[in-house]
Amino acid sequence: MTEELVVQDGYVFTQETQLTVLKTSLFFAGDGFTVYDCKGQLVFRFDCYGPSTRDKDELVLMDPQGHSLLTLRRKKPSLHQRWEGFRGERTDGDKPMFSVKRSSIIGRSRTTLTVEVYDNPGVEYLIEGCFPQRCCKIYNSTRKLVAEIRRKVDPTTSVMLGKEVFMLCVQPGFDGSFAMGLVLVLDQINGENFFDSGITTEPAVHPATED
Repeated sequence: MTEELVVQDGYVFTQETQLTVLKTSLFFAGDGFTVYDCKGQLVFRFDCYGPSTRDKDELVLMDPQGHSLLTLRRKKPSLHQRWEGFRGERTDGDKPMFSVKRSSIIGRSRTTLTVEVYDNPGVEYLIEGCFPQRCCKIYNSTRKLVAEIRRKVDPTTSVMLGKEVFMLCVQPGFDGSFAMGLVLVLDQINGENFFDSGITTEPAVHPATED
């Protein structure tokens, strides 16, 4: 059995878990997220509003009570937009647990990110897909799917919701807080493309059968 990186033991799910992620502002990448489970209970939050009210080089994922679960810090300079992850609230001198970087500096619409775990070189991850379209898969070193980002469909009406609401599906044995941390990095690297290619003119809700 492949060992997985665990940031917070309490968020390692024993069964497949589908989380609903809501982007709380659409004007700037990384402006805020709230994450709910299938019962509507708040699981994670990330608060950041406006272009200058917070240091965007450091992101903090929190639990519902506001306790820091994971800190993500942009590493500069970095052509590959490298981010490093720290357990809990980062303080000076802390060593990162992992790093995330773009595999190539060419191209933006399609995403390929690699995740390197510092203390265990045998553990690594690959993120493939298109985050602005809310379509990404996260694989471990054996190419096993451990988490997936996909569009959310309203079960009562069978319509696909707008891109500000999407699903984060976490497989058994994978840390949901780690998975959500990767979503925050994806949003910082690719989030501005949310408005590219005429997306702003697209209705917030449209039939699920549309491409």
